[in-house]
Amino acid sequence: MDSTTRTACTSRRRSRRSPWRRGRAAGGAVAAVALLALVAGCGSGTGEPAPVAHPTDQPRISAKVGQRFTLTVHENASTREHWYLSDPRPDAGVVRERGRHSASDSGDAHVAGGGSSLTFTFEATGRGSTRIVLTHCTFATTCAEQGGGTPVPSPTGAVRQSAPKRVTYTVTVR
Repeated sequence: MDSTTRTACTSRRRSRRSPWRRGRAAGGAVAAVALLALVAGCGSGTGEPAPVAHPTDQPRISAKVGQRFTLTVHENASTREHWYLSDPRPDAGVVRERGRHSASDSGDAHVAGGGSSLTFTFEATGRGSTRIVLTHCTFATTCAEQGGGTPVPSPTGAVRQSAPKRVTYTVTVR
């Protein structure tokens, strides 16, 4: 008898004696199944392939219908540096935003004044071509409200205001 069979038999015998132990064994089995599903789905839990990362310095992106892709930019909130998905929004019949995720450059530890990487995830929803516009706002730019109405603080000192940097990506879905 291998160790798996022996453990199962032992648990079965114990479960006849105590309802509490029976519940504990069932909970362990549920946890094992959940862990197996998570590992089988490559950590996503959905079974979907990981999104394709595109370099932000390449303004042309090609994708297939149903494919997810990401654009990752660096920002630092402590210096009032932010990136936003801005207007005009991509044609939803071609590309849809599927979320954003920010990760500290210092890993799990929070570092005061540290930067972060902001990842925008998109999904190619239909054939065609559209544009994605990201706007880079800093303390010295005139960004009033971007990214769903999130205001960017105005400068506190005598700073010459300039227009924000806009980066446009052309996405072709085939």
